[in-house]
Amino acid sequence: MELINVIIDGKSIAVPKEATILSAAESLGISIPTLCHLQMGENDYKNDCASCRICVVEVEGRRNLAPSCATPVHEGMVVKTNTMNVMQKRRTIMELLLSDHPKDCLSCSKNGECELQDLAVQLGVREVRFEGEMSTYRPDYSPSIIRDMDKCIMCRRCETMCNDVQTVGVLSGVNRGFDSVVATAFEKNLEDSVCTYCGQCVAVCPVGALHENDHTWKLVKDLADPKKKVIVQVAPAVRVALGEEFGEEPGTNVTGKMVTGLRQLGFDQVFDTNWAADLTIMEEASEFKDRLERFLGGDKDVKLPLLTSCCPAWVKFFEHNYQDMLDVPSSAKSPQQMFGAVAKGIWAKEEGISREDLIVVSVMPCLAKKYETSRDEFKVDGNPDVDYSISTRELAKLLKQANIDLTLLETSEFDNPLGESSGAADIFGRTGGVIEAAVRTAYEWVTGETLENLDFKALRGFEGFRSATVKVGDLDLNIGIAHGLGEARTMLDKIRAGEANYHAIEIMACKGGCVGGGGQPYHHGDFSVVTRRAEGLQNIDDNKTMRKSHENKFVQDLYEKHLDKPMSHKAHDLLHTKYFPKQKV
Repeated sequence: MELINVIIDGKSIAVPKEATILSAAESLGISIPTLCHLQMGENDYKNDCASCRICVVEVEGRRNLAPSCATPVHEGMVVKTNTMNVMQKRRTIMELLLSDHPKDCLSCSKNGECELQDLAVQLGVREVRFEGEMSTYRPDYSPSIIRDMDKCIMCRRCETMCNDVQTVGVLSGVNRGFDSVVATAFEKNLEDSVCTYCGQCVAVCPVGALHENDHTWKLVKDLADPKKKVIVQVAPAVRVALGEEFGEEPGTNVTGKMVTGLRQLGFDQVFDTNWAADLTIMEEASEFKDRLERFLGGDKDVKLPLLTSCCPAWVKFFEHNYQDMLDVPSSAKSPQQMFGAVAKGIWAKEEGISREDLIVVSVMPCLAKKYETSRDEFKVDGNPDVDYSISTRELAKLLKQANIDLTLLETSEFDNPLGESSGAADIFGRTGGVIEAAVRTAYEWVTGETLENLDFKALRGFEGFRSATVKVGDLDLNIGIAHGLGEARTMLDKIRAGEANYHAIEIMACKGGCVGGGGQPYHHGDFSVVTRRAEGLQNIDDNKTMRKSHENKFVQDLYEKHLDKPMSHKAHDLLHTKYFPKQKV
């Protein structure tokens, strides 16, 4: 590696030739304020458009100030980051940004998490000297995401995420000068675009221009309504991230305290989406076994690979971009929707509760889950199986509003029968976890043997697109795994072109899987936060006695009493769905 010698604020350092002034300064422990800059990992993604200019520095021999995030170093470069000229220019840039920014900070969704707000404090800005006309744009409301472009600072982070990382291609800068804004093609609503609602644009937005469609007040009103029975289900990835909002380390398992907190909020029953994850495996593994046996028997009409269907963002991505392959994904509903179907279609009847009086709420790490609840195929006579979904961030906000400190709570257990789960369900929240859970069950069903070593480590890791071969009896199963929609596109294009052959595939829309979902606490580009959450889920699985989905006695009871067996007509009617081609714009 070729090294370059530079001097920053009087300190000498040798850095790689491709380094920027910003990265070189960070190596010396010198802090340079940034706003538009965002980098996750060394090779994952980087937003270096240098649009905000907050990171400007003086470079000896250069007439103008240089944006440190986008200026490469050169041999003998001398940089000063803290001169009076630099500090004055940064303050002026900040004042200009604030002059065209709404002043509703107290009611803004990003208040307390706003990087513009934090930077204004850091730079000591207490007044704005510039006044005049402010740009205004119409708000855009979708089932999952709200766009408030009056607050957009044109940092272009969302563009980088949507176009370069997720390859969805919804957002881009349009217009010029004062009218510049990040928008969809033809400035359509998100709902009329190819947006998947993965929420990764929300996760990287430094201000309140992009935020989730917040359902907490709706929840408060339902909890206060004595005529309603309000129950809640919680996704696996939530329990290893919620604690971050209360000062805990990423990956800390707060399951028991979370359950107690939900009861204190007033939920009538606190259930676990993990139970439905075990149920999902029963259906997906059965579907896979059926397809595999027919394929090995010479049935040329069978569709392989089987694609897991738990992620609504990737399902919508698939419906937009791979309409010729809609018969490939598993038809099993996601755990969220299976839970809702069982809760309203079976449990409510056993409890003597009318469908209309039962409110099913989900706590999810994902903003696409809000959209999923609104899909027509998940409604009965207009009544949704899951009434609405709130994010991990929304739950934390609600707990704080209720003056509930998660760290001080005693632990308690989920309610049954929809609260018992295996370790296989916990790992649903990390990349590779769904397919590993499915293989644990499929192995025993295909071979008729007891699986002793449950840890399929070949299926684990954080490479965006990876392949593994798993030995199941005499069969070598080719498994594909992708996380991040850009990696999913690479995999699916190879399959479509006949360049890759798999028996089964897992796809998750977000980097790291659900632990990196768009509704999780903000990680500000630090991917180690996501990996520690994933490790937290694996620790839960490792320490459980029951680690196979098909051993869940409450799931077994459901089939015995109501559904006969996996993939039966009754199970198919309640637990399976269809996919529909979406209009491309």
